[in-house]
Amino acid sequence: MELDGKVAVVTGGTRGVGAGIARALVRAGAEVVVCARRPPEVPLPGTSFAALDVRDADAVGRLFAALPRLDVLVNNAGGAPHRLLTEAGADRHARVVELNLLAPMTVSLAAYEHLRRTRGSIVMIGSVSGGRPSPGTAAYGAAKAGLESLARSMAAEWAPGIRVNTLVVGMVRTERSHLHYGDQDGIAAVARTVPLGRLAEPSDVGAAAVFLASDAAAYISGASLLVHGGGERPAFLDAAGAGHRPAADKEN
Repeated sequence: MELDGKVAVVTGGTRGVGAGIARALVRAGAEVVVCARRPPEVPLPGTSFAALDVRDADAVGRLFAALPRLDVLVNNAGGAPHRLLTEAGADRHARVVELNLLAPMTVSLAAYEHLRRTRGSIVMIGSVSGGRPSPGTAAYGAAKAGLESLARSMAAEWAPGIRVNTLVVGMVRTERSHLHYGDQDGIAAVARTVPLGRLAEPSDVGAAAVFLASDAAAYISGASLLVHGGGERPAFLDAAGAGHRPAADKEN
C-alpha cells in the first residue's frame, strides 16, 4: 500500500476527515497537495497548500494545469448545515448540491488528463446519508447518493486508465463533532449506536483512502467501500424491548 513517488491532491484537506486523509497519504509516501478556501490553522507536515474554491471551475482548471503530475485525487470537500427543506429556498439547497456533487465532477474533469497519463485513481468521499433518509440535510444526502452514481459511471467511462471508487463514510470524531452531536456525553451516546462502539477517527478514513489509491486495490473500480463501523443498530430492536427475539419466519 505504499505510494512512494505518487502525487496526490486532497480537496478540503486542511481539517477533519480531509486532514486525516492527507496525513495518511503522506505516511504512505505520497507528495500531497491540500486544497481549501483557507489555509490550515496548523500546517500539515509533508503537505503543500493551495487556496481553492472547488465551485470555481476556472480556478480549478488553473490549479490542475499548473501541476506537473498527478496520481491520486481525493474529492473530500463538502458538507452542509442542518437545515430543514422548508427553512430555506431552493437556491440555498442547490448550493449544497453544487458543493457536494457538481464540484467533485468539476475537479475530476480538470484532473482527467493527468490521471489518464499516470493511470491514476480517484477516491470520492461519500456518506451514509446518501443511502438512507437524511432529515435536516436532505440536499446533502441527495448529493452524496448522486456522487456514488457519478463515481460508478466515471469508473466505466474512464477505464482502464483511471480507477474511481467511493468511500461511504459514517460518523467521524473531528474537531467539529460537538456541533453535530453536542457535548462529550452526547458524542458518547451517539457512539454507542455504532456496532463497533465508537465513532470513526479521521485516520480510519485515511487508511481506507490509501488502500483504494494503492496497487493493493488495482482491480477495484466502481466500488463503494463502507467505512461506518458496522452501520446503525436497527431502531426496531430497541423499540421491541430488551430480550425480544423476532420470529424466525419474519419476512422483510
